[in-house]
Amino acid sequence: MMFCSTLPSTPSHHHQKVLDPPPSTVNATNFNTVLELKQVHAFLVKTQSHHSLPLTRVALICALTNHFSYAHKILRLSPNSQELVPWNFCLKHFAEGESPHDAITLFRRLRQMGTPIPDHFTCSFVLKACTRVSDIQTGRIIHGFVVKLGLTANLVLQNMIVHLYAVCGEMSDARLVFDKMPQRDVVTWNIMISQLVKAGDFRGAYGLFCLMPERNVKTWTSMISGFVRCGKSEEAVGLFLEMERERLRPNEVTVVAVLAACADLGDLELGRSVHQFADRSGFHGNVHVCNTLIDMYVKCGCLEEGYRVFEAMRDRRTVVSWSSMIAGFAMHGYGEKALELYDEMIESSVEPNHVTFIGLLHSCSHMGLVEKGREFFATMTRAYGIVPRIEHYGCLVDLLSRAGLLKEAHEVIINMPISPNGVIWGALLGGCRLHKNIELAEEAMKHISELDPLNDGYYIVLSNAYAEVGKWEEVTKIRKLMKNRGVKKTPGCSSITIDGTVHEFVAGDESHPECDEVFEMWEKLLVKMKEKGYVPNTSVVLLDVEDKEKEKFLFRHSEKLALVYGLMNTKPGMPIRIIKNLRMCEDCHAAFKILSAIEKKEIVVRDRSRFHCFKNGDCTCKDYW
Repeated sequence: MMFCSTLPSTPSHHHQKVLDPPPSTVNATNFNTVLELKQVHAFLVKTQSHHSLPLTRVALICALTNHFSYAHKILRLSPNSQELVPWNFCLKHFAEGESPHDAITLFRRLRQMGTPIPDHFTCSFVLKACTRVSDIQTGRIIHGFVVKLGLTANLVLQNMIVHLYAVCGEMSDARLVFDKMPQRDVVTWNIMISQLVKAGDFRGAYGLFCLMPERNVKTWTSMISGFVRCGKSEEAVGLFLEMERERLRPNEVTVVAVLAACADLGDLELGRSVHQFADRSGFHGNVHVCNTLIDMYVKCGCLEEGYRVFEAMRDRRTVVSWSSMIAGFAMHGYGEKALELYDEMIESSVEPNHVTFIGLLHSCSHMGLVEKGREFFATMTRAYGIVPRIEHYGCLVDLLSRAGLLKEAHEVIINMPISPNGVIWGALLGGCRLHKNIELAEEAMKHISELDPLNDGYYIVLSNAYAEVGKWEEVTKIRKLMKNRGVKKTPGCSSITIDGTVHEFVAGDESHPECDEVFEMWEKLLVKMKEKGYVPNTSVVLLDVEDKEKEKFLFRHSEKLALVYGLMNTKPGMPIRIIKNLRMCEDCHAAFKILSAIEKKEIVVRDRSRFHCFKNGDCTCKDYW
């Protein structure tokens, strides 16, 4: 409706002079500036035209200018106009646009001008803007209006208020509103669960999940993702299987979360099943799904399958795709291929990120390419402006320490611009054990005792370093120190999956129902191995006992038990995949190489830091790990 002048209109006579139409640059319904608006407005008033001003356009043009009061007057005096409607349109436009701050600015102007009382639309648009920019102060004002106007029964508004408080980190206020809500829907519960997961309160999220009367795919996905994020991948997989029993169809986000859990657990069977589902569902075009598939296959020991996914992506590859594949080749001992892939990446005009260089430095560390590693460390800053993180320094120290450049590794640590953590000193400690530098090992351990005093692995490394040079008194002191500090040695544990069932073996454990058969089979294999030149490496048993006793310890290492069980229960030609929680020892490594040739089996072992792929008597690590 047009804003009419308050002056009396002059009757139209046939002698009246015909007014000129507005300039061609001015459109009565589509003006873009305040000047054009005023020209159109003046023309319509003078001509008593039947055209009317588009009030939403008036509001939008003037909302954030010095002519706000002009627009406010037009809207207020327009006959039959619902003044709030155009302003709500503007609030919605700004709240959903590139600058949600503008919606908050407009809302404050409207309050100052004394416009009509906000309605539920006003509140929803401003709440949306507040959530996007985390403006908790204005959000609380809107919350007050909701209560004052009696809109607390409006479920949409209540959900938006809960979401606002949660996004702004005010979880206690969000929970208070949640608890007081007269009714809740699945959206309400999902908001609380997803935000608790983001805040790291996984126990609180799962508590609500269990109380939830009705769950949808988003609910399950939030909880599965939450378990993966907090390192509870077994629980994540269990929840996914429960979701399947509820006959809910996973979406792409669910698939990514479950694949991440499979990667963490090394659950190849489920990972393949999820991959097949993703293909049937048309998710193979989703880059996130493909990148997670690459990571899953790499971490489950199926490098070739991961590479097939990578190859199929072609023009859709991102820096994540390239970095995952480079890291995969590095972990599996194919450092040369990792470096070749990096060259292809640069030729494809994909710029590497900090994760790419972690993979490259790992490759150099596992191959002993010191100069190349130094070059990559320098290039990441010089060519790409990437500031080295603690992970990069850890890789560099590990590279130098493995290569025996202990003094240089120590200097890197001392001159780091960031404080070294236990992992950094641990890398140096490992190099000191390898190269029998007891003095520097002791210094590294002093720092580790302050930074990570309960990590049993470092005590064991130092103890091993002492044992390897015959310092048994120092070994005893380390054990007493561990006991006094309440540090317990983590037992070696290896797992193997046969026909969907995970079988776990602990070093020296005889609790497996088929342990007698396993031990009997080992004795038979031992005969064959010794015929091929196998000699038990008792030096890895760092106990001051007779060699025969040491051999008993060696032969009960968890990965050996898992391998024997795998040989007993897999078909010819089928690879054996084992996951171990600790570093693989030198004797097991030698035994696996011989057995891969004797049994004509491909054996893949994922230990604490890398993969060992045994085939035809060789290992991809080339005995450098």
